[in-house]
Amino acid sequence: MAADIERKILVVDDEPDIVEILSYNLQKEGYNVKTANDGKQAVGVAKEFHPELIILDIMMPVMDGVEACRQIKENPELTDAHVIFLTARAEEYSEVAAFDVGADDYIVKPVKPRALMKRIESIFKRKNKSSSKKKDVINIDKFSIDKSSYTLYIDGEAKTLPKKEFELLYFLAESPNKVFNRDDLLRNIWGTDVYVLARTVDVHIRRVREKIGEGYIKTVKGVGYKFEI
Repeated sequence: MAADIERKILVVDDEPDIVEILSYNLQKEGYNVKTANDGKQAVGVAKEFHPELIILDIMMPVMDGVEACRQIKENPELTDAHVIFLTARAEEYSEVAAFDVGADDYIVKPVKPRALMKRIESIFKRKNKSSSKKKDVINIDKFSIDKSSYTLYIDGEAKTLPKKEFELLYFLAESPNKVFNRDDLLRNIWGTDVYVLARTVDVHIRRVREKIGEGYIKTVKGVGYKFEI
C-alpha cells in the first residue's frame, strides 16, 4: 500500500547508484524524497526539507554520517526525525556510535529494498501509535517531564534531551522504584524490530545521569535500572 505522500525521507549516500535505487523504491511507495551526497550537504538539506526520516551512510566525504546525525539531532526542529543508518560498516563500535547520536535502526549493506521498506513502515507505525496516545506530564521530585514537548524541567529550568534519552527517562520515571532490565528497556524504547546492543542502554543511562544528576537512576546490580524516589 502506498505511503502517505506527506511522509518526507532524506536519502544520504556518496554512491549515486544506491541513492538512485533507494529514491526510486521510496518514491514508488509514495514517499516525498530528497537526496544528499555527503554529511555536510545532508545537514543543509535537512534544515530546509524537515524530513521525518533520514537514511544515512557513515563513510562519506566532507562529513561522515555519525557527525551529520549529531548535528541534525542538535537542531530543535529536527530532533524528532528518525534516522536509519545504512552502511557497509559492520564493526560494533560503529553501531554503538550510531545509536549514541540518536539512530533508530542500523542496517549493514547490502539490504534488499523490500526489507528496507518494511523497516521504514514499522518506524512510522510506531510513530503513529505513539502520537495517538494521551500526552502526559510526569511531576516527580524536582522534575517535570513533559512528553508533549519532549522537554525536561529541573526546578523550573527547561532542558532538551536527545529523543532516546528523554524517552528512557520518561519510561523509568513513569514507574518510580520499579526495576527494569536491559531487555525491558530495549523493547520499550527501541522496539522489538530493531537490533540494538545492550551496551547502548548503559551509554544512554550514563548520559541521562549526567544531565539530571546522580542519585535518581539507580543500578540494581545483576538486574537493571530504576528511577528511585
